[in-house]
Amino acid sequence: METDTIKIHFLGAAGTVTGSKYLLDTGDRKILVDCGLFQGLKELRLKNWEYPPVNINEIDAVLLTHGHLDHTGYLPRLVKQGFRGPIYGTYPTLDIAKIILNDSAKIQEQEAERANKEGYSKHSPAEPLYDLKDVEKTIPYFKGIPPNQWLPLLKNVKARFQYNGHILGATYIELDVQDKRFVFSGDIGRTNDLLLYPPVKPERADVLFMESTYGGRFHPEEKEAIPLIEKLVNDTLSRGGSLFIPSFSVERAQLMMLIFSRLLEQNKIPKVPMIMDSPMGANVLELFHRTRDWHRLEAHECDEMCSHFTVVSSYRETMELRTDNKPKIVIAGSGMLTGGRMLNYLETQAQNPDNTLLFVGYQADGTRGRKLLEGEKVLKVYGKTVPFKMQVTEIEGLSAHADHAELLDWLSDIEERPERIFIIHGEKEGAEALKKGIKETYGWESEIPQLYGIEEIR
Repeated sequence: METDTIKIHFLGAAGTVTGSKYLLDTGDRKILVDCGLFQGLKELRLKNWEYPPVNINEIDAVLLTHGHLDHTGYLPRLVKQGFRGPIYGTYPTLDIAKIILNDSAKIQEQEAERANKEGYSKHSPAEPLYDLKDVEKTIPYFKGIPPNQWLPLLKNVKARFQYNGHILGATYIELDVQDKRFVFSGDIGRTNDLLLYPPVKPERADVLFMESTYGGRFHPEEKEAIPLIEKLVNDTLSRGGSLFIPSFSVERAQLMMLIFSRLLEQNKIPKVPMIMDSPMGANVLELFHRTRDWHRLEAHECDEMCSHFTVVSSYRETMELRTDNKPKIVIAGSGMLTGGRMLNYLETQAQNPDNTLLFVGYQADGTRGRKLLEGEKVLKVYGKTVPFKMQVTEIEGLSAHADHAELLDWLSDIEERPERIFIIHGEKEGAEALKKGIKETYGWESEIPQLYGIEEIR
């Protein structure tokens, strides 16, 4: 039964960065915006195994802002729990979601198999959160839509997906419900990005859900980061070490490939083996060729970038390369070291002080990446504790996320003060900083919801 009150359930990325899930309940319709995995802190990761505190069978549709795991990674669990509705996203978003979900399932299967074989799991037997068969059952519910067009979604509900930078296919979502416009920012991209165009700005938002990943933090320009990368490569290689870059396989890996390729072509770094170790990343490279409208690269630039790299897809090749101590550059997932091929390299290479570990993206609280950045000297991986002696550094100018100034600028075209602003997708410090920035810049009040909280919109 439809009512004048709309309820919002904050099922993820509230008071934290990961696990994006927001349920909009009109009384007779329920729409889930994003369906992501929790990552980082163990107490959050354990929530992936719990049923969300809503009736899954009553959800009518899922809308995806973009394809990253913390926005799509819970979909196979949702289907397993009884969801049978459409899952809407732009065509690149759904292509990326397929790649990421299959990769995630495969990694989980491999890690469960290894844990059972080596006996380091507390669970007997260790099981994946979901497997490849679960992903296979999820994909048929995907429904691709074009950006920038209103979609009649349900009775009295229409949606529009607007270009947002960040990664291929990424959007913010506008939902018109009962004469109110709900705007879900998703992850907002950079104003100046080597690969992607600037985000489109919203012009109206009665109720705004605003990400705050980099609230209170400012990025240097990408062009300022490139000389730092050049120096880091040369310093590492000159002492006989290798450079390892944990990277999100969508957009971030391709940006790093582009930067290294250009440095090599300009003779600013020596020619050494350059490895992009990610079956997912290989598929995304192919996607770049098919989605020319979404990014800046010409077809020949994609080809040239790929020609300098060996793209590794088989696990057997990874296991061979990880024991090779010759200087090289390796890009592999996952970006926050929560899983993926990079862990295989670090298991064998972490004790070499000549090697360098370079972070080029956000590291959520509780992840291995954040711990190493904060100075932890051991690496816990595959049931082992490995002494960590590599050089560690971070270059923030390469982030795919808007910084504090860019987040505030994204709001600049909204003509009338929103009725409610919810600061989401950020840790406490970042959310508080953005809340303060919005007040100082626009005079607008905003609020920071709690995980599993419910707010009523009248």
